[in-house]
Amino acid sequence: MGKILRVNLTAKSLNVEKTSEDVARKYLGGKGYAVYLIYRYLREYEKAGTSPKDIDALGPKNVLIFATGPGTGVPGFPSSGRYHVMALRSPLTGSIGSANSGGEFGPFLKFSGFDMIVVEGASETPVYLAIVDGEAELRDASSLWGKNVFDTCRMLMDKVGGKNTSVACIGPAGENLAYMACIMNDDHRAAGRTGLGAVMGSKKLKAIVVSGDEKVPVAERERFSEVSKRCLDAMKNNPVTGVGLPTYGTAILINIINTAGGLPYKNWQTGVNPDAEKISGETLAETYLISRRSCWGCPIGCGRVTSVKSGPFQVLASEGPEYESIWALGSSTAVKDLDAVVKANHYCDEFGLDPISMGSTIAAAMELNEKGCIPTEDLQGLDLRFGNSAALVEAVWRTAYKAGFGKYLALGSKKLCEIYGHPELSMSVKGLEMPAYDPRAIKGIGLNYATANRGGCHVTGYTVSPEVLGIPEKIDPIKAEGKAKWVKIFQDFTCVVNSTVNCLFTTFALGAKDYAELLSAVTGWKLTEDEILKIGERIYNLERVIINKYGFDGKDDTLPKRLLEEPMPEGPAKGQVTELEEMKGEYYKLRGWVNGVPTKEKLAELEIEL
Repeated sequence: MGKILRVNLTAKSLNVEKTSEDVARKYLGGKGYAVYLIYRYLREYEKAGTSPKDIDALGPKNVLIFATGPGTGVPGFPSSGRYHVMALRSPLTGSIGSANSGGEFGPFLKFSGFDMIVVEGASETPVYLAIVDGEAELRDASSLWGKNVFDTCRMLMDKVGGKNTSVACIGPAGENLAYMACIMNDDHRAAGRTGLGAVMGSKKLKAIVVSGDEKVPVAERERFSEVSKRCLDAMKNNPVTGVGLPTYGTAILINIINTAGGLPYKNWQTGVNPDAEKISGETLAETYLISRRSCWGCPIGCGRVTSVKSGPFQVLASEGPEYESIWALGSSTAVKDLDAVVKANHYCDEFGLDPISMGSTIAAAMELNEKGCIPTEDLQGLDLRFGNSAALVEAVWRTAYKAGFGKYLALGSKKLCEIYGHPELSMSVKGLEMPAYDPRAIKGIGLNYATANRGGCHVTGYTVSPEVLGIPEKIDPIKAEGKAKWVKIFQDFTCVVNSTVNCLFTTFALGAKDYAELLSAVTGWKLTEDEILKIGERIYNLERVIINKYGFDGKDDTLPKRLLEEPMPEGPAKGQVTELEEMKGEYYKLRGWVNGVPTKEKLAELEIEL
């Protein structure tokens, strides 16, 4: 759209800048462009005498960036209804803040006339940002402060009205600065990871509402139509994007990963859940499913509209839970009551909490409690036993409001476990809780967790695809050999997808060549497969330069002790540990890094100017 909106909440100023085509050529948009801007901010702070390590994630010097990419909002660009959010620093990890969401907000931001929103400073009183038909305005949000996500979205949708209207906002968790707070949009969609809802709350920015009907330009319309049709046909005929995800959603993975022996159970004590069938995608579809829901422009429709008709965990209408939510709130906590998991997930959406970090932190608290590490008076009546459905649901709302033991849960598992003297029980990397794949059974994903720039993240480089699903080819999940190459390729390609910005699920059916052709037709640039992978590598390396500034290096590219030293007790991976150092050495060579730091030669090769 050619425009970036820069908002300074301290000065209450709004300025429009041109999107730089030079920057876009090097970093695409979305995540890549945001990473570039974050680096520029850090350099300016350094010049002014402020070390990046001294930037408070919840202070006014942090910057929050909402970014779309060249694919976002283009009709026919497969699954292009997403946006990326980044911050200089995450309150949960102290590293770079990074999250991604679907729904309609990303495309409608572009339809309102802007590619990106850059939010600086902090307001003294609650405000929301309205962008309607290219005009932006900061408005009083005092009447919205304290409202949950659903009420905030409804009230702003009613107030603004208009065509192509969407709301991104925080709930009570963000207002109360819970470290795992999300930015929610369209009721149930979440920019979920690294606590960016808390960053938004610290700025007293309750919401952003966008509305408009501008069209996204396409440089080569006829060529794009041809490439788009081929790619959409490939997705329709793919067994994952054409059948599995539309039929069962992401929760289809519960039984698949459990069968592989990699579904973490009871805070990662094992990778086999004896009750997996009770919380599976098949059970969700048979018992709770009302309908499917798609993000804007998506042919897959993996979203689940669900309902718990009666009982103590009644939810008349909700969305999800997805695979990661079911695992974190169910398998990791040993809760086998799917009613309770649906309710806990609904609360995460209503209050604005990341279910991965939330469930993982509750599971860590359950193990701490099981070992007698938490004084009874700290729990204030919360019966944190593995498998306790009522305690799971109660713990979620306590976290959102920092009520009772919730003030400890709101810090995330790393700080929680440090407080109670057992940091090794936090199943996190760089402070970010790992998702639902045990790397003792799936070795490549362990290397990815360890080297992911934002912390324990599966979607930085989803090697589960070849290791378990056999896409694009099947490789042995419990062998460490050769995994470094796969991890690097997946990480670089994922940066391209998150900068385009569209859905990672497209990569089950589409490869780098498809993306090069789609992007070439949309932008008019002549991009090859090798060129876009180089762009992805450039983004990944600049992001690594940023986290190096915060003090993260090779010592932090590691995994919890349990996964390195405690052999898997059962299942197909019985006796396995993660051979991280072996894989990491090979990975650093491929990356051109020394102890987790890019060499000057590598940065020069990628044309990264420091």
